[in-house]
Amino acid sequence: MGQMIGNELVVVGGGVAGCTAAMYAKRYNLDLVLLEKAAPGGQTATASKIENYPGFPEGITGFELAERVRQQAENVGVDFISGTAESLVRDGDRWMLRTSEGDMRTMAVIVATGASPRHLKVPGERDLFGRGVSYCATCDGMFYRGQTVAVVGGGNSAVDEAIYLADVCEKVYLVHRRDALRAEAHLQERAFAQENLEILWDSVIREIVGADEVSAIWVQNRRTGEETEVPVAGVFVAIGHEPQTAWLEGVVNLEDGFVIADCNMATNAPGVFACGDIRNTPLRQITTAVGDASIAAHSAWSYVQERR
Repeated sequence: MGQMIGNELVVVGGGVAGCTAAMYAKRYNLDLVLLEKAAPGGQTATASKIENYPGFPEGITGFELAERVRQQAENVGVDFISGTAESLVRDGDRWMLRTSEGDMRTMAVIVATGASPRHLKVPGERDLFGRGVSYCATCDGMFYRGQTVAVVGGGNSAVDEAIYLADVCEKVYLVHRRDALRAEAHLQERAFAQENLEILWDSVIREIVGADEVSAIWVQNRRTGEETEVPVAGVFVAIGHEPQTAWLEGVVNLEDGFVIADCNMATNAPGVFACGDIRNTPLRQITTAVGDASIAAHSAWSYVQERR
C-alpha cells in the first residue's frame, strides 16, 4: 500500500493503555490515529472478571471494560485503523511507521502494544483458561479463598503471587524447575516463612487436569523423572511476559524485550513514548496502564507543541 497521511501522533495498540492515551491526546487537540490489531481490547478483554479496578464495586468483565474504554475514545473522535506495526524509522525530524496497511509519517508515537503472559504450553492449559488457569493472582486469587492452588515460576512475580495467595488460600504449591529461586532475597524469606506454602523443587507441570474446571496437576521431578498428581483448584502461571516489541528493536532501548521509559513515559528516541504492559514496569495492571497512558499523552502533547 502507499503512504498514508501525516499526523502529529500515532498511538500503536488498541488495549486500555492505547485507547486511554488516544482519548487524552485527542482532548489535547492532537491530530492522531490509533493503529490496532484485529482483536481490540488487549489483555483486559481476556479477563473473565475484574474486581480490582476502581469504580466497579460489583466487578466487570474484561471484555466489557475494554469495550467501554474503546467507546469512550471513539466518542471524543479517535480514528481507529486496523493493522500491524512492522517497523519504525527516523525520517528527518519525524518518524515513519511502516505498517501492514502502508506507511504513516508522524511527529510522535505512543507505543502501547502490550505484553502477553508466557504460557506453559502443556495439555489442559488452554482448555481450562478462566476455569482454574490464570496468569494474574491479584486479578483472580480471591476466587480461590480457602482452597488449594499452585503457582508456577521462581522469579519475583511468581514468589510474590505465591505469598499473596498464601494469605488467601488454605495451601499453595510453588512449582519451580530449579533447586533455587531467582526472586529477591526478601521475597524468598517471606515465602519460606509461610507455613502453608510448599515449594516443589526441580519440578515442572506436565499436564493440567479437569473436566469443567481445574482439579489437579501432574508434576514431574526433573531429577528423578517421577510424576505425581497434585490436587489443586487453581493454577497461576507466572513465568514472565512476552512483550510485543520486535518491531522496535534498534530504535528504542529495551530490557528483556520491554521498553525502557522514564517517569514521563519518554524513551531514548525523541518523540517516542511508551505506556502499559510494554514498559519495564514493576506492576502490570489496568490501573497502571491507565496512569501511564495519561502521562504519555501529556508528554506527546508537550513534544508536539514545541515543534508545531
